[in-house]
Amino acid sequence: MRRFYLITYIGVLWFGIFVSSAIAEQTAQELSARALEECQRGRIATERDVRMKHFEQAEVIAEQAIQADDNHAEAHFSLFCTLGEQMRIDGEPTIGAIFGYNRMMDELNRTLELAPDHIDALSSKGTLLVKLPSIMGGDSAKGVEILREVIKREPMAINARLVIAESIADDGKHEEALNLAMTALKIAKDQNRQDLIPEAEETLANLQNGTGKH
Repeated sequence: MRRFYLITYIGVLWFGIFVSSAIAEQTAQELSARALEECQRGRIATERDVRMKHFEQAEVIAEQAIQADDNHAEAHFSLFCTLGEQMRIDGEPTIGAIFGYNRMMDELNRTLELAPDHIDALSSKGTLLVKLPSIMGGDSAKGVEILREVIKREPMAINARLVIAESIADDGKHEEALNLAMTALKIAKDQNRQDLIPEAEETLANLQNGTGKH
């Protein structure tokens, strides 16, 4: 009889652990989605204070997602997203923002450690390699290579096209850059991506006028 109770107790214990893990995973998934939605609201908002409030709220929710399940890749990616948006709210991040940069990169690297094929994380990694100076780990050629792979895996990728277009515009590949930018703008409009349409329009205009952001 005691053996029966012991087996039953162990079974209940393992079931409890399984249920707790499932609940934590679900909670992390839900919180991650909420954090990314909040970050998206910040991108669309036009007033700086409103944007920052959305990003700060997204950071709080993303940290809650990580607390719920530290092994949930999307939780770390949602924190990466809001940290990155906060860093560049007044323009591209500067070398002086080392602490914020290191924390942001830790979250991106953790995302890819947990989910090596995470498309959005790969796109972000490629973008950073293209845009960051070499002193901060930038590597334009490697970044473009990663972004081209992103487009192969996700044909509707917008940001990857825009970043490649800007990067190759001065390398004698102006026609390809224009095509990439035009395609990116079309996709952004088709998907009603209000956060990316202005950037796509600006990139295309710069290329058509023979100017760039560099």
